[in-house]
Amino acid sequence: MQEKDGKYIFGVVKVGDKGQIVIPRDARKVYNINSGDTLVMLGDERGIALLKSEVFQGLVGQLMDGLTK
Repeated sequence: MQEKDGKYIFGVVKVGDKGQIVIPRDARKVYNINSGDTLVMLGDERGIALLKSEVFQGLVGQLMDGLTK
């Protein structure tokens, strides 16, 4: 794992026959991802991002609060 200014390179992962990937142990440790956790996958033309669902829900909640003020 390489880290610079809060940005990480965890290595290369391979997509299996069923479309599954393994999240590297160091990444799971840094982002506190555990077995059974739910992740949200976002993407654009440049790539994809994974967020823990509770983080995503918190961001959406903040956005909704801003709309009601």
